[in-house]
Amino acid sequence: MKCKTNSFRKKLISYFMFFTVVIFTVLWLLQTVFLQKFYNGMIIKNTVKVADKISEESRNSDITSYIDDVSRSNSILVFVTDTDGNIIYSSDEYKKGHKNRLKNDRTDLRNEHQQYRELPENYSEFLSELNSSADGIAELQTDESYVYGRLIDFYGSDGKAVLYIGTTLNAVGSTARIIRIQLVWVTLLSIIIAFVLALFMSKSFSKPVSQLNEKAHKLGENDNNVDFNKGFCTELDELNKTLDTTSEKLKKSRDFQNELLANVSHDLRTPLTMIKGYAEMIRDISREDEKQCAEDVAVIVEETDRLTALVNEILEYSELQMSDSETVMNDVDLSETVSSVADSFEKLHSKDGYVFERNIADDIHIKGNVSHLQRAVYNLLDNAVRHAGEDKWIGISLRTDNAKVLVEISDHGSGIAPDELEHIWDRYYTKRQRNGKGVSGLGLAIVKQIVSQHNGICKAESEIDIGSVFSIEINSF
Repeated sequence: MKCKTNSFRKKLISYFMFFTVVIFTVLWLLQTVFLQKFYNGMIIKNTVKVADKISEESRNSDITSYIDDVSRSNSILVFVTDTDGNIIYSSDEYKKGHKNRLKNDRTDLRNEHQQYRELPENYSEFLSELNSSADGIAELQTDESYVYGRLIDFYGSDGKAVLYIGTTLNAVGSTARIIRIQLVWVTLLSIIIAFVLALFMSKSFSKPVSQLNEKAHKLGENDNNVDFNKGFCTELDELNKTLDTTSEKLKKSRDFQNELLANVSHDLRTPLTMIKGYAEMIRDISREDEKQCAEDVAVIVEETDRLTALVNEILEYSELQMSDSETVMNDVDLSETVSSVADSFEKLHSKDGYVFERNIADDIHIKGNVSHLQRAVYNLLDNAVRHAGEDKWIGISLRTDNAKVLVEISDHGSGIAPDELEHIWDRYYTKRQRNGKGVSGLGLAIVKQIVSQHNGICKAESEIDIGSVFSIEINSF
């Protein structure tokens, strides 16, 4: 497949490379431009924290040991002096300082200052800054060093003592140069690796997407066999499954439309031809003959009713066949449903001599759609009435058998040949094969569709000149 300028593959490569560039740009800035600033900030913050801790511990007898530990672990220089600049104690990262024999006499402390390293050159500036400070805190900062200090109470010393802490700030310079060299190599290698990964990932992503795109273009076609490699990701697998389902539904819809046109065109043409013919007879021949005119009008009304019933059944079957949404299922009192439909038929046909024998068990409930189940029972009873025998007997039975619910509609009609039984549930079959007594041949097909929605099965048993038994079997609760 030709790679388009705005293709998914090129987009993915571009975004991945852009992401890589952004990451390494940020890394370069952090490790070079801002490294010294971050380092200085952390050192200053740590120095202030050490000074606070020394100030808290300054009255303890082991304060000198603590100063030695923090100066060595933090690489800092610590001086404790009196307010005149005489050294009381000092420590740095290389040694613990000189063991100071602290005396209660301040003079003895001053006399031992020669045991310590000399004060830094900026001490006078620092002390001046401290003396002019209102809060007893002073700090000095240059490009290479940072000094922080404050007035504290020191163990063994009378009055206030001066805490001086100094540290270097340019120690990261050589490290930064090494990091820059490493970053050059890391960046080059990472860009190459990122580009290779981007090509691989884009190919992996674009291939199934292209396959799905090709499959979408062929939806509903007879030849829509497009290879799709499953397993890359769940979402694409589900999309492929959805496209397959949609393609099947489109094929089903197209086949149904073709079948509808092929089969219904004749069924619609026949009543329309008769309606037109009898209407012309009334116009040209029988309009003055009242009796003949009434007979012709009766035929027109009968054919119109037949045409209306045909259209209604076609629409109903189409709705059941093509509905994408699941049927709403609720608790259905099937005993009441079957009895209600039987009552309607008995009121309508009892005057014509039809006998309806009932054997309906009480309080049988299933999970289903009441309106659809009513239609299924109605169609079976209508079928039985239209094909009843000379005794016009119709049997209606509802019972349970283990975990099954059975609805049976029986008649003493002419029966159905064994080779036809397996076809009676097919669309349009009934009308063509059972002496034209049906309406559209969709009645039993509608029953089968409704029962299938309820995960049930339809059955039929028949013997020639004895009768037929149509049954519905559905799972109970």
